[in-house]
Amino acid sequence: MTLLLTHSDVAELIDRTVDRASVYDAVELAHADLARGTATNPAPQVMPLGRDGTALPMVATAARHRASSVKMLSDMPFNREAGLPTQRSTIVLMSADTGGCEAVLDGRLITAIRTAAASAVATAHLARPSSASLGLIGAGTLAVEHTRAIARVRPIEKVFVWSRSAATVDEFRRRIGDLDLAVETADSPRHVLSAADVVCTLTPSRDPIVKGAWFRPGLHLNAVGAPPRPDHREIDGAGMGCAKLVVDSRATALSKSGDVLLAISDGHLTESDVGTELGDVIVAPERGRRGDDDVTLFNSVGIGLQDLATARALVDAAVAAGVGTTVDLSA
Repeated sequence: MTLLLTHSDVAELIDRTVDRASVYDAVELAHADLARGTATNPAPQVMPLGRDGTALPMVATAARHRASSVKMLSDMPFNREAGLPTQRSTIVLMSADTGGCEAVLDGRLITAIRTAAASAVATAHLARPSSASLGLIGAGTLAVEHTRAIARVRPIEKVFVWSRSAATVDEFRRRIGDLDLAVETADSPRHVLSAADVVCTLTPSRDPIVKGAWFRPGLHLNAVGAPPRPDHREIDGAGMGCAKLVVDSRATALSKSGDVLLAISDGHLTESDVGTELGDVIVAPERGRRGDDDVTLFNSVGIGLQDLATARALVDAAVAAGVGTTVDLSA
Protein backbone atom coordinates (compact mmCIF):
# COMPACT_ATOMS: atom_id res chain seq x y z
CA MET A 1 0.00 0.00 0.00
CA THR A 2 1.08 3.57 -0.72
CA LEU A 3 0.36 6.50 1.59
CA LEU A 4 -0.73 9.79 0.01
CA LEU A 5 -0.08 12.97 2.00
CA THR A 6 -1.61 16.19 0.69
CA HIS A 7 -0.47 19.69 1.59
CA SER A 8 -3.08 19.86 4.36
CA ASP A 9 -1.98 16.44 5.68
CA VAL A 10 1.62 17.65 5.86
CA ALA A 11 0.53 20.87 7.62
CA GLU A 12 -1.45 18.86 10.18
CA LEU A 13 1.52 16.61 10.90
CA ILE A 14 3.90 19.56 11.30
CA ASP A 15 1.51 21.36 13.63
CA ARG A 16 0.56 18.38 15.79
CA THR A 17 3.04 15.52 15.51
CA VAL A 18 6.37 16.20 13.76
CA ASP A 19 7.61 19.47 15.23
CA ARG A 20 10.17 21.64 13.48
CA ALA A 21 12.87 20.59 15.94
CA SER A 22 12.50 17.02 14.70
CA VAL A 23 12.98 18.20 11.13
CA TYR A 24 16.12 20.06 12.23
CA ASP A 25 17.51 16.87 13.76
CA ALA A 26 16.67 14.84 10.66
CA VAL A 27 18.33 17.36 8.32
CA GLU A 28 21.45 17.61 10.49
CA LEU A 29 21.84 13.81 10.55
CA ALA A 30 21.26 13.66 6.79
CA HIS A 31 24.14 16.05 6.08
CA ALA A 32 26.41 14.16 8.47
CA ASP A 33 25.46 10.91 6.69
CA LEU A 34 26.36 12.51 3.35
CA ALA A 35 29.79 13.46 4.69
CA ARG A 36 30.35 9.94 6.06
CA GLY A 37 29.26 8.25 2.85
CA THR A 38 26.16 6.48 4.16
CA ALA A 39 23.85 8.62 2.02
CA THR A 40 24.04 9.69 -1.60
CA ASN A 41 22.82 12.83 -3.33
CA PRO A 42 23.87 13.32 -6.97
CA ALA A 43 23.36 16.67 -8.63
CA PRO A 44 19.97 16.85 -10.37
CA GLN A 45 19.74 16.84 -14.14
CA VAL A 46 17.80 19.68 -15.76
CA MET A 47 15.11 18.64 -18.24
CA PRO A 48 13.34 21.19 -20.49
CA LEU A 49 9.65 21.52 -19.77
CA GLY A 50 8.18 23.95 -22.32
CA ARG A 51 8.13 27.78 -22.35
CA ASP A 52 11.52 27.91 -20.63
CA GLY A 53 10.33 25.75 -17.75
CA THR A 54 12.46 22.94 -16.35
CA ALA A 55 11.95 19.74 -14.39
CA LEU A 56 14.58 18.72 -11.84
CA PRO A 57 14.42 15.19 -10.42
CA MET A 58 16.13 15.52 -7.02
CA VAL A 59 17.10 11.99 -6.00
CA ALA A 60 18.70 10.64 -2.84
CA THR A 61 19.28 7.43 -0.89
CA ALA A 62 20.00 6.94 2.81
CA ALA A 63 21.01 3.79 4.64
CA ARG A 64 19.69 5.31 7.87
CA HIS A 65 16.16 5.45 6.49
CA ARG A 66 16.35 2.29 4.33
CA ALA A 67 14.79 4.32 1.58
CA SER A 68 15.32 6.28 -1.59
CA SER A 69 13.37 9.25 -2.83
CA VAL A 70 12.87 11.57 -5.74
CA LYS A 71 11.38 15.03 -5.54
CA MET A 72 10.20 16.13 -8.95
CA LEU A 73 10.61 19.90 -8.91
CA SER A 74 9.02 21.92 -11.69
CA ASP A 75 10.61 25.35 -12.10
CA MET A 76 8.21 27.46 -14.17
CA PRO A 77 9.23 31.17 -14.17
CA PHE A 78 6.35 32.16 -16.45
CA ASN A 79 3.77 31.03 -13.88
CA ARG A 80 4.24 34.36 -12.13
CA GLU A 81 2.38 36.06 -14.99
CA ALA A 82 -0.69 33.96 -14.19
CA GLY A 83 -0.42 34.36 -10.42
CA LEU A 84 0.67 30.75 -9.97
CA PRO A 85 3.61 29.35 -7.96
CA THR A 86 6.83 29.38 -9.97
CA GLN A 87 7.92 26.15 -8.32
CA ARG A 88 5.90 23.02 -7.57
CA SER A 89 7.08 19.71 -6.25
CA THR A 90 6.01 16.18 -5.39
CA ILE A 91 8.08 13.68 -3.36
CA VAL A 92 8.02 9.92 -3.91
CA LEU A 93 9.45 7.74 -1.13
CA MET A 94 10.59 4.21 -2.03
CA SER A 95 11.45 1.33 0.32
CA ALA A 96 15.03 0.05 0.09
CA ASP A 97 13.81 -3.31 1.43
CA THR A 98 11.12 -4.09 -1.15
CA GLY A 99 11.49 -1.42 -3.82
CA GLY A 100 7.84 -0.55 -3.31
CA CYS A 101 6.43 2.97 -3.25
CA GLU A 102 5.84 3.81 0.40
CA ALA A 103 4.42 7.29 -0.02
CA VAL A 104 3.68 10.25 -2.28
CA LEU A 105 3.81 13.67 -0.61
CA ASP A 106 3.07 17.22 -1.69
CA GLY A 107 6.39 19.05 -1.47
CA ARG A 108 5.40 22.67 -0.86
CA LEU A 109 5.53 22.90 2.94
CA ILE A 110 8.21 20.22 3.23
CA THR A 111 10.51 22.32 1.04
CA ALA A 112 10.03 25.47 3.12
CA ILE A 113 10.54 23.74 6.46
CA ARG A 114 13.54 21.60 5.49
CA THR A 115 15.16 24.64 3.84
CA ALA A 116 14.83 26.63 7.06
CA ALA A 117 16.09 23.63 9.03
CA ALA A 118 19.21 23.44 6.83
CA SER A 119 19.90 27.15 7.41
CA ALA A 120 19.45 26.62 11.15
CA VAL A 121 21.90 23.69 11.06
CA ALA A 122 24.40 25.89 9.23
CA THR A 123 23.83 28.70 11.72
CA ALA A 124 24.33 26.36 14.67
CA HIS A 125 27.66 25.15 13.28
CA LEU A 126 28.97 28.39 11.75
CA ALA A 127 27.57 31.48 13.47
CA ARG A 128 29.12 32.94 16.61
CA PRO A 129 27.43 31.44 19.71
CA SER A 130 26.62 34.94 20.98
CA SER A 131 24.69 35.95 17.83
CA ALA A 132 21.57 37.73 19.12
CA SER A 133 20.20 39.56 16.06
CA LEU A 134 18.73 38.06 12.90
CA GLY A 135 18.47 39.87 9.58
CA LEU A 136 16.01 38.86 6.87
CA ILE A 137 16.07 40.07 3.28
CA GLY A 138 12.62 39.00 2.19
CA ALA A 139 9.60 38.59 4.48
CA GLY A 140 7.49 35.75 3.08
CA THR A 141 6.96 32.18 4.26
CA LEU A 142 10.67 31.38 4.11
CA ALA A 143 11.32 34.33 6.45
CA VAL A 144 8.75 33.03 8.93
CA GLU A 145 10.22 29.52 8.88
CA HIS A 146 13.81 30.80 9.12
CA THR A 147 12.94 32.95 12.12
CA ARG A 148 11.38 30.02 13.93
CA ALA A 149 14.25 27.68 13.06
CA ILE A 150 17.15 30.02 13.86
CA ALA A 151 15.62 31.30 17.10
CA ARG A 152 15.93 27.72 18.39
CA VAL A 153 19.70 27.55 17.82
CA ARG A 154 20.88 31.06 18.72
CA PRO A 155 19.76 33.52 21.45
CA ILE A 156 17.93 35.79 19.00
CA GLU A 157 16.39 38.87 20.61
CA LYS A 158 15.80 41.16 17.62
CA VAL A 159 14.91 40.70 13.97
CA PHE A 160 15.68 43.22 11.23
CA VAL A 161 13.52 42.57 8.17
CA TRP A 162 13.48 44.17 4.72
CA SER A 163 10.99 43.65 1.93
CA ARG A 164 9.83 45.66 -1.04
CA SER A 165 6.28 45.22 0.31
CA ALA A 166 5.22 46.84 3.59
CA ALA A 167 2.17 44.55 3.63
CA THR A 168 4.43 41.49 3.52
CA VAL A 169 6.39 42.78 6.52
CA ASP A 170 3.13 43.35 8.41
CA GLU A 171 2.05 39.79 7.65
CA PHE A 172 5.46 38.52 8.77
CA ARG A 173 5.01 40.30 12.12
CA ARG A 174 1.61 38.68 12.56
CA ARG A 175 2.86 35.18 11.74
CA ILE A 176 5.69 35.28 14.28
CA GLY A 177 3.65 37.09 16.91
CA ASP A 178 3.87 34.14 19.27
CA LEU A 179 7.67 34.54 19.51
CA ASP A 180 9.18 36.94 22.03
CA LEU A 181 11.16 38.91 19.47
CA ALA A 182 11.51 42.60 18.71
CA VAL A 183 11.00 43.25 14.99
CA GLU A 184 12.40 46.31 13.22
CA THR A 185 11.71 47.17 9.59
CA ALA A 186 14.94 47.86 7.71
CA ASP A 187 14.96 50.44 4.95
CA SER A 188 17.41 48.54 2.71
CA PRO A 189 19.34 45.27 2.44
CA ARG A 190 22.45 47.21 3.42
CA HIS A 191 20.71 48.27 6.64
CA VAL A 192 20.10 44.58 7.43
CA LEU A 193 23.77 43.74 6.86
CA SER A 194 24.87 46.62 9.08
CA ALA A 195 22.73 45.55 12.03
CA ALA A 196 22.41 41.76 12.21
CA ASP A 197 24.75 39.01 13.41
CA VAL A 198 23.06 36.37 11.23
CA VAL A 199 21.54 37.31 7.86
CA CYS A 200 19.32 35.21 5.59
CA THR A 201 18.71 36.23 1.97
CA LEU A 202 15.32 34.90 0.92
CA THR A 203 14.48 36.51 -2.41
CA PRO A 204 14.19 35.00 -5.92
CA SER A 205 16.61 37.64 -7.14
CA ARG A 206 18.25 37.50 -10.55
CA ASP A 207 20.79 40.23 -9.77
CA PRO A 208 22.83 40.58 -6.55
CA ILE A 209 20.87 42.13 -3.73
CA VAL A 210 23.77 41.88 -1.24
CA LYS A 211 27.35 43.10 -1.74
CA GLY A 212 30.46 41.74 -0.11
CA ALA A 213 31.57 45.31 0.62
CA TRP A 214 28.81 45.41 3.26
CA PHE A 215 30.07 42.37 5.22
CA ARG A 216 31.18 43.00 8.79
CA PRO A 217 33.64 40.86 10.78
CA GLY A 218 31.88 37.96 12.49
CA LEU A 219 28.87 37.87 10.17
CA HIS A 220 27.18 34.60 9.26
CA LEU A 221 25.10 34.63 6.08
CA ASN A 222 22.64 32.05 4.77
CA ALA A 223 22.11 32.60 1.01
CA VAL A 224 18.85 30.78 0.36
CA GLY A 225 16.39 32.46 -1.95
CA ALA A 226 17.81 32.28 -5.48
CA PRO A 227 16.13 29.53 -7.53
CA PRO A 228 18.27 26.68 -8.92
CA ARG A 229 19.15 28.58 -12.08
CA PRO A 230 22.72 29.40 -13.11
CA ASP A 231 21.85 33.01 -13.98
CA HIS A 232 20.24 33.97 -10.63
CA ARG A 233 22.11 35.14 -7.55
CA GLU A 234 21.55 37.15 -4.39
CA ILE A 235 25.21 37.69 -3.39
CA ASP A 236 27.73 39.46 -5.61
CA GLY A 237 30.96 37.74 -6.65
CA ALA A 238 33.09 39.73 -4.20
CA GLY A 239 30.89 38.57 -1.32
CA MET A 240 31.09 34.94 -2.37
CA GLY A 241 34.85 35.22 -2.70
CA CYS A 242 35.67 36.93 0.60
CA ALA A 243 33.69 34.66 2.95
CA LYS A 244 34.37 31.17 4.28
CA LEU A 245 32.07 29.34 1.86
CA VAL A 246 30.08 26.24 2.85
CA VAL A 247 27.62 24.57 0.46
CA ASP A 248 24.92 21.95 0.96
CA SER A 249 26.33 19.79 -1.84
CA ARG A 250 29.39 20.56 -3.94
CA ALA A 251 28.02 18.76 -7.00
CA THR A 252 24.69 20.58 -6.76
CA ALA A 253 26.29 23.98 -6.16
CA LEU A 254 28.59 23.63 -9.17
CA SER A 255 25.67 22.78 -11.42
CA LYS A 256 22.73 24.78 -10.05
CA SER A 257 23.89 27.70 -7.89
CA GLY A 258 24.03 30.97 -9.76
CA ASP A 259 25.71 32.53 -6.71
CA VAL A 260 28.59 30.06 -7.10
CA LEU A 261 28.75 29.80 -10.89
CA LEU A 262 28.65 33.54 -11.53
CA ALA A 263 31.28 34.18 -8.84
CA ILE A 264 33.51 31.66 -10.63
CA SER A 265 32.78 33.35 -13.96
CA ASP A 266 33.64 36.75 -12.43
CA GLY A 267 36.97 35.41 -11.15
CA HIS A 268 36.13 35.69 -7.44
CA LEU A 269 36.01 31.91 -6.88
CA THR A 270 37.51 28.79 -8.42
CA GLU A 271 35.94 25.34 -8.37
CA SER A 272 38.51 24.29 -5.78
CA ASP A 273 37.15 27.00 -3.45
CA VAL A 274 33.83 25.14 -3.41
CA GLY A 275 35.14 22.26 -1.34
CA THR A 276 33.44 22.39 2.05
CA GLU A 277 29.98 20.92 2.48
CA LEU A 278 27.70 21.42 5.47
CA GLY A 279 28.15 17.77 6.47
CA ASP A 280 31.92 18.28 6.56
CA VAL A 281 31.52 21.06 9.12
CA ILE A 282 29.17 18.93 11.23
CA VAL A 283 31.60 16.01 11.48
CA ALA A 284 34.78 18.14 11.52
CA PRO A 285 34.04 21.56 13.09
CA GLU A 286 37.54 22.83 12.37
CA ARG A 287 36.52 23.10 8.70
CA GLY A 288 34.10 25.88 9.59
CA ARG A 289 34.49 29.06 11.64
CA ARG A 290 37.89 29.43 13.28
CA GLY A 291 37.59 32.84 14.88
CA ASP A 292 35.05 35.46 15.93
CA ASP A 293 36.03 37.75 13.06
CA ASP A 294 35.51 35.16 10.32
CA VAL A 295 32.71 35.80 7.82
CA THR A 296 30.92 32.55 7.06
CA LEU A 297 28.48 31.99 4.20
CA PHE A 298 26.20 28.99 3.71
CA ASN A 299 25.07 28.72 0.08
CA SER A 300 21.82 26.75 0.13
CA VAL A 301 20.51 25.37 -3.15
CA GLY A 302 18.50 22.56 -1.56
CA ILE A 303 19.13 18.85 -1.98
CA GLY A 304 16.98 15.76 -2.29
CA LEU A 305 18.50 14.19 0.81
CA GLN A 306 16.88 16.92 2.93
CA ASP A 307 13.54 16.00 1.37
CA LEU A 308 14.13 12.29 2.00
CA ALA A 309 14.94 12.79 5.68
CA THR A 310 11.92 15.05 6.20
CA ALA A 311 9.57 12.80 4.24
CA ARG A 312 10.68 9.78 6.28
CA ALA A 313 9.82 11.55 9.53
CA LEU A 314 6.45 12.66 8.20
CA VAL A 315 5.49 9.27 6.79
CA ASP A 316 6.37 7.46 10.02
CA ALA A 317 4.33 9.98 12.01
CA ALA A 318 1.41 9.77 9.58
CA VAL A 319 1.25 5.98 9.84
CA ALA A 320 1.26 6.18 13.64
CA ALA A 321 -1.42 8.89 13.71
CA GLY A 322 -3.61 7.56 10.93
CA VAL A 323 -3.17 10.65 8.78
CA GLY A 324 -3.38 10.51 4.98
CA THR A 325 -4.96 8.20 2.42
CA THR A 326 -3.68 4.78 1.45
CA VAL A 327 -4.05 3.37 -2.05
CA ASP A 328 -2.99 0.17 -3.74
CA LEU A 329 -1.03 1.27 -6.80
CA SER A 330 -0.81 -2.32 -8.03
CA ALA A 331 -4.60 -2.79 -8.13
